[in-house]
Amino acid sequence: MKEILEILEKNARISIGEIAAMLQKSEYEIENEIRRLEKEKIILSYNTLINRELLGEDIVTAIIEINLTPQREVGFDAIAEKIYRFDEVRTVYLMSGNFDLLVIIEGKSLKEISHFVATRLATIEGVTQTRSHFMLKAYKKDGITIENEEEDRRQVISP
Repeated sequence: MKEILEILEKNARISIGEIAAMLQKSEYEIENEIRRLEKEKIILSYNTLINRELLGEDIVTAIIEINLTPQREVGFDAIAEKIYRFDEVRTVYLMSGNFDLLVIIEGKSLKEISHFVATRLATIEGVTQTRSHFMLKAYKKDGITIENEEEDRRQVISP
C-alpha cells in the first residue's frame, strides 16, 4: 500500500500497468488496492499543479493567520468549517503557536482578497484577529520546483 501511495504522490498519471511492473504485482491487485484506498478516503484526490504565471494568469495568493475564540463543545472545528466552505479558500490548517488557523486563499487582485478578509473572514463569530501575507513568487510547491525558463542573469566569475 505505501509503495503505491508513494508512486501516485510523485506521478498521479502513471498507469496501473506501470505501477504493477514496478512493484512486481498484477494489474488486478494494484487496481483493487487503489479502489480500496479511494473508498477509505486515504486517496482523496488526484491533482495537477499548474504554473499559472506561464499562462499569463494574474492570481493573487495570500496566507491569512487567524486567531479565534474556540466555541464550547466544538472548539475550533465549527469556525474552521465555516471558513473552508468559501470558494476562495484553498487550504485551512489548525496551528500551534501565535495563531490558531492558517488559511490560504486565492483571488484576482489584492483588493479582492482584502475585501474577502474584511467582509467574510473577519466578521465570522469567534474570529478575533487576522493577519494577511501576500505571496510574491512561488519557487517550490507541493515538493515540485516551479521552474521559470528565464535566462540565467548571474554574472560568471572565474578564478
